[in-house]
Amino acid sequence: MRIASQRNYRRSMALKLGSQASLTELFDAAIKRFGRIDIAINNVGKMLKKPFTEVTEVEFDEMDVVNNKVAFFFISESMKKVADGGRIIMLASSLLAAYTPFYTPYQGTKAASKEMMEKNITVNCVAPGPMDTPFLYAQETPEAVEFFKSSALQHRLTDIKDIVPIINFLATDGGWITGQVIFANGGLAAN
Repeated sequence: MRIASQRNYRRSMALKLGSQASLTELFDAAIKRFGRIDIAINNVGKMLKKPFTEVTEVEFDEMDVVNNKVAFFFISESMKKVADGGRIIMLASSLLAAYTPFYTPYQGTKAASKEMMEKNITVNCVAPGPMDTPFLYAQETPEAVEFFKSSALQHRLTDIKDIVPIINFLATDGGWITGQVIFANGGLAAN
């Protein structure tokens, strides 16, 4: 029950951000509280795993709002409000490079385009592999989880501890890196 309530909370929060006005309000509140924005990280996402032909219009629309519209207006607000020399980091998914059955709707919505920024602001995406979180377990069978583990380094899922140092680097010393998708998945999507 706890996972379901967490999922419903995340869903409602993501959908609340589903308008340009709500993202403007979010950024304005951050500036009011902190004085300026140096680093903006978008970690909102919605996954749907099912055959392409079985996705309903309602399911698609909900996922599209979260993965595309929120991402688009997050970048738009970031362009206007992140301070000179700042950082914008978007979390994407390694599924962008590891095309697997039944993830087509999700992969398409997470592949929103990047825009180069003025004001010396870097923009990058971090694309974790399948992560050891309720987000993954809500969509996957135990067999699929074991497959993901067997396909990655150390035969395990991606852990948040694998991602945080990458985001930290991009937010601090990674000022020469921009316009990149960094796949952090233990080799899951290696060619």
